[in-house]
Amino acid sequence: MIPQFLLVKLLANYPEFVEQYYSNGLYPFISKAFRFTLGWLPFSFGDLVYTFGSLYALLWFYINRKRLRKDSRNWLVDVFAAVAIIYGAFHLFWGLNYHRLPLHKSLHLERDYTTEQLVEVTQNLIKKSNTLHLEITKNDTIKVDIPFSKSDIFKMVPTSYDNLKKHFPHLEYYPKSLKKSIYSYPLTYMGFSGYLNPLTNEAQVDGLIPVYKFPTTSAHEIAHQLGFAAENEANFIGFLATISHDNIYFKYSGYTFALRFCLNEIYRRDEAIYESIVINVNPGILKNYKEVRDFWEIHQNPAEPLFKSFYGNFLKANKQSKGMQSYNYVVALIVNYFENKSK
Repeated sequence: MIPQFLLVKLLANYPEFVEQYYSNGLYPFISKAFRFTLGWLPFSFGDLVYTFGSLYALLWFYINRKRLRKDSRNWLVDVFAAVAIIYGAFHLFWGLNYHRLPLHKSLHLERDYTTEQLVEVTQNLIKKSNTLHLEITKNDTIKVDIPFSKSDIFKMVPTSYDNLKKHFPHLEYYPKSLKKSIYSYPLTYMGFSGYLNPLTNEAQVDGLIPVYKFPTTSAHEIAHQLGFAAENEANFIGFLATISHDNIYFKYSGYTFALRFCLNEIYRRDEAIYESIVINVNPGILKNYKEVRDFWEIHQNPAEPLFKSFYGNFLKANKQSKGMQSYNYVVALIVNYFENKSK
């Protein structure tokens, strides 16, 4: 356990090495091997691993509870050996991607941006989102209802990456391994839309979230699957993927996804500017935002902050210093991507 921990800490200081030899070297082979092996299964094999693994651990602790008093040393050796195997598998199969080169560096984007740049990009996103919204609904006050089932969206999402790889070849996505989590119900009450199983490389989506969120959430989890562990980077790539899709509903989901992040950041910086800008957003788009907000408010519970605190600390332990707040740093990537594109 200790040698593994020290090795991971050492590699964390060499992101260029991790980027070249792991994220763009070994990892793509590992990821594809898992997707070829498990992607065809209609259910989440990883969720079953979690289930039976947890049951086995509880049974083991129950059977060996008396052994702790009589033979505590060997008992602890067994426990730490199991933890070491899981720790090693996590980092070998996926976790080292937390220590790769930051995406803004590999894409040659600036990391910082001004409020003026943010406002300009947000105004352009509003125009694009409004145009797509009106093209779909023909009425600026009606929210968009995506006319596809969640299973249909799973089949359609890979096309997003087929189009995106024309500009970013390293984002090729084949074969797919995208599934609804069998733990969607508890996942919802924990406050999460999806996750990547790092031990089986299956992208999991909460099957209960609104259909409007399915394209971007699915694309986000695929970005994790392709080796982008940081949440802000997965959000950005998920945005790029959905707006690259030929389908107008995917484009709408993607552009309004980015717009929401930018509006939230403007509100955080200057409420007066936010109030002057948000009135230009079609009311139907705001109704889609409210649909999602209402969904999460309905499922709020006292335990949710504990789960998010745990995950936030996990992110901080993996070089995302802002924890859960690192989700908001996608704005920097969005703003500088459009700034760079306009040059």
